[in-house]
Amino acid sequence: MAVLPLIYAPHPVLDRPTTRISKVDSKIHKLIDDMIETMHANYGVGLAANQVGIPLRIAVIQGPDDIAPLIFINPEIVKREGRRELTEGCLSIPGYQGEVGRSVTVKVKAMDMHGRLFRIKAEGNLLAQALEHETDHLDGKLYVERLLNKDSIYKIERDLTNEGEGSNHIAPSAGSR
Repeated sequence: MAVLPLIYAPHPVLDRPTTRISKVDSKIHKLIDDMIETMHANYGVGLAANQVGIPLRIAVIQGPDDIAPLIFINPEIVKREGRRELTEGCLSIPGYQGEVGRSVTVKVKAMDMHGRLFRIKAEGNLLAQALEHETDHLDGKLYVERLLNKDSIYKIERDLTNEGEGSNHIAPSAGSR
């Protein structure tokens, strides 16, 4: 596995919808493994393929309680319910957070590593937020396009007390990054 370089806004790959995967093969498996390694190395909650410069419809999200990361190939949100206000940050816009509106409940269909279709429902938790955030990336949207108002974005401080120097861990917790 390799840590891939992150792409930062305003890079054009972040502004364009990604391409659906037609075949899950060893190249896709390697990319997913590298994305997981990159997400962990940068203390991210989730990562979309276009955040590492690959315009394919793949996202990985760290599951709760240190379970294995969740893998989403060709994810599509099929239902959203409710509304809530949350703080978000993003690995592609380091050093900032903002207040956004997100759904309480999100239902997604996607393929797994083996190309099998599955559905998942997330309700009122970080996974629901991350599913919307990463799917936005794959649709060519950044969280700053979802700000509740233009004044709701703010600079944050890096917290280097628990991590090595050069760490991308930030405080306060960014929720979905």
